[in-house]
Amino acid sequence: KMSVPDYMQCAEDHQTLLVVVQPIGIVPEESFFRIYKRISAVSQVNVRDSQRVLYIRYRHHYPPENNEWGDFQTHRKVVGLITITECSSAKEWPQTFEKFHLQKEMYGSTLYDSRLFVFGLQGEIAEQPRTDVAFYPSYDECETVEKRIEDFIESLFIVLESKRLDRATDKSGDKIPLLCVPFEKKDFVGLDTDSRHYKKRCQGRMRKHVGDLCLQAGMLQDSLVHYHMAVELLRSVNDFLWLGAALEGLCSASVIYHYPGGTGGKAGSRRAQGGSLSAEAGNRHRPGKDGISVLFCALTSNGINADTSAEIGRAKNCLSPEDIIEKYKEAISYYGKYKNAGVIELEACVKAVRVLAMQKRSMEASEFLQNAVYINLRQLSEEEKIQRYSILSELYERIGFHRKSAFFKRIAAMQCAAPSIPEPGWRACYKLLLETLPGYSLSLDPQDFSKGTHRGWAAVQMRLLHELVYASRRMGNPALCVRHLSFLLQTMLDFLSDQEKKDVTQSLESYTAKCPGTMEVITLPDGLKLPPVPFTKLPIVKSVKLLNLPVSLRPHKMKSLLGQNVSTKSPFIYSPIIAHSRGEERNKKIDFQWVQGDVCEVQLMVYNPMPFELRVENMGLLTTGVEFESLPAALSLPAESGLYPVTLVGVPQTTGQITVNGYHTSVFGVFSDCLLDNLPGVKTNGCTVEVIPALPRLQISTSLPRSAHTLQPSSGDEISTNVSVQLYNGETQQLIIKLENIGAEPLEKLEVTAKTVNTKEKLYGDFLSWNLEDTLCQFPLKPGKIATFIVNIKVKLDFSCQENLLQDLSDDGISVSGLPLSSPFRQVVKPRVETKPLNPQESSKVGDFSHVKVGE
Repeated sequence: KMSVPDYMQCAEDHQTLLVVVQPIGIVPEESFFRIYKRISAVSQVNVRDSQRVLYIRYRHHYPPENNEWGDFQTHRKVVGLITITECSSAKEWPQTFEKFHLQKEMYGSTLYDSRLFVFGLQGEIAEQPRTDVAFYPSYDECETVEKRIEDFIESLFIVLESKRLDRATDKSGDKIPLLCVPFEKKDFVGLDTDSRHYKKRCQGRMRKHVGDLCLQAGMLQDSLVHYHMAVELLRSVNDFLWLGAALEGLCSASVIYHYPGGTGGKAGSRRAQGGSLSAEAGNRHRPGKDGISVLFCALTSNGINADTSAEIGRAKNCLSPEDIIEKYKEAISYYGKYKNAGVIELEACVKAVRVLAMQKRSMEASEFLQNAVYINLRQLSEEEKIQRYSILSELYERIGFHRKSAFFKRIAAMQCAAPSIPEPGWRACYKLLLETLPGYSLSLDPQDFSKGTHRGWAAVQMRLLHELVYASRRMGNPALCVRHLSFLLQTMLDFLSDQEKKDVTQSLESYTAKCPGTMEVITLPDGLKLPPVPFTKLPIVKSVKLLNLPVSLRPHKMKSLLGQNVSTKSPFIYSPIIAHSRGEERNKKIDFQWVQGDVCEVQLMVYNPMPFELRVENMGLLTTGVEFESLPAALSLPAESGLYPVTLVGVPQTTGQITVNGYHTSVFGVFSDCLLDNLPGVKTNGCTVEVIPALPRLQISTSLPRSAHTLQPSSGDEISTNVSVQLYNGETQQLIIKLENIGAEPLEKLEVTAKTVNTKEKLYGDFLSWNLEDTLCQFPLKPGKIATFIVNIKVKLDFSCQENLLQDLSDDGISVSGLPLSSPFRQVVKPRVETKPLNPQESSKVGDFSHVKVGE
């Protein structure tokens, strides 16, 4: 029974000669594969004057039991052996040469020729000319390796050609031997060797065998003829196993005809046009000892003889692409009758799939693969299972069955960590699991899940992410565990049950206690980069609003209270072409300003989607443009809280344009930078605001009691305080006003104006007067300092023309009201036409500042 399947087999491998390259003794692995690579480069040669192409298939390991099936299919027979060894002294040489002979005995029954490459031995022994041994001083001084391999292939061809001629010759007088596979030998003991049935069986099997030899010798047309004859003979005697082999040989020869570039894909594809695989042998044209030259040259477009008559004969015997698949199905059905032919059946399925992939017949290819899955082989080792599932995954990927491919690759990954393995390969498991992600429409970039609808099966994706977390933990990499769990929670939150949300967050907190989650990119050993996973859903932000400063702190453009109101409006020009862009600018425009050094606020409307209380720590603003000190906040949101207002604050340290880009949080031990651009559906009133230089702050107090009511409402651009006093006609009283600088900037200017609010006609009189000289001497007013000035209130009315005036004023008398006093930098004073200075000399000495309104 053949024990080890070759999952890389292709139909074109039937025309190759199998050569095994193995080390003898202790040879460094790197040095061995360095020479092996150079040897395996000589894989396609052309025999001069015949246009017959030889293909060589190299293996550095081949099970001896598979070699016993060499008569059944000759491409399974080891016909060449190349051994590599190190030998430093003449004393070691006899023992080394003995090991070489022992190695040959392992494949002795099938070998055509063998070679021994010795590295490191110099002296008399190395100088003796030998055919089967080549001596080289070191691995760096072996320029003739390719030349030696060409000589070796030449000797293989001579033996192959002699065997083909010997078997193909019709010897009517000689009895044709019965070729057998290993498990058949006991079945033919005692059979009548003279019966017609037995002779046909012998003839059919030999015809099939000669067809194999012709195919290996580069005689495609002859092989087709022999395969057709073998099929007829073997079908007549119901020799199903060998009939299947003859049909498969017929399929292989036809595939070689139709697909000269090969069916093995990128890894195993052959060139339809040959050429040197080594630079040294590129232009070599060397006659051989027996008149046969081996060289590398261009093949014809289909890799066969271009003779017209040969083409006609070949096309007649060759199967069509559709018939190839039918014959493969028939051959596989015959193999299925024999439990000991499971490996042959499995490899035939793989070859058929590769052909169907070339024909882009995916559904039929999947049927062959499904059959291959259920072929019962011996008890495979864990490594063989991994290889089997990996190849099935690769084949499914090739025919476009991406999810099926991911399924088998995931099985291979789980097999790497099977309980029966003493030292589970968790790194290999993790690597294979990563390769399954595309098949399940899953990537490790959270940006792929931020827009549009969810793709793929969420339940399967969550299972796969859990397996990545487990493999990461067994690898001893807690940072990977945190990253994958964070990704699971962020991208699959909508699909997690309440209990699963609790379980995932508990696991995440246990991992972050040892290794907090960060916003750094994690780079794996193979170069794969895992992007950070910000928690934009914990909590979910629905709107972001930049808030204006409190009324008492808002900056206003400075204007003179005594100047005229000059219009600065620009003409309106309508253009429909730029209407859209203007609308976008309007959405980003902020019509207020922030002040350097003042606390600024941004309001977020958030809600907690978790079924338990969500604690958010270290929540603050992310900004660009100016230096900004964010003052982090901590909040606790009730379970499924609904919209909840959260105000984040900070202090701009410099001036300029500041843009609020997002916010940062710490949830479950994971630090997140959440950018507004990555939050779909977030409403905002704009994200950019101007920060102006720091301004002074003024606190005003008076010696009079506050008024119970306001005589004139505030316009919104000013801050008012209302005091009241009752006086009789002719009475005078002083109003003391204190100005305290409670800010960090000095107060530089002071301006006082008065206005009489009069609802009665023909009422006149000078009510208010003041002198600012003493007050202005204290300016600029430094932080923490207090300045005072006195306003004299004198009532002087003429009642001669107003008989009812006294009655009208008896309710309140004369009230001094409306003292809107504040910093000139924090208000826009709108000049009024009725405003006039009462003391022009003092007013001319000062600029814009607070004003006093006198109302009646």
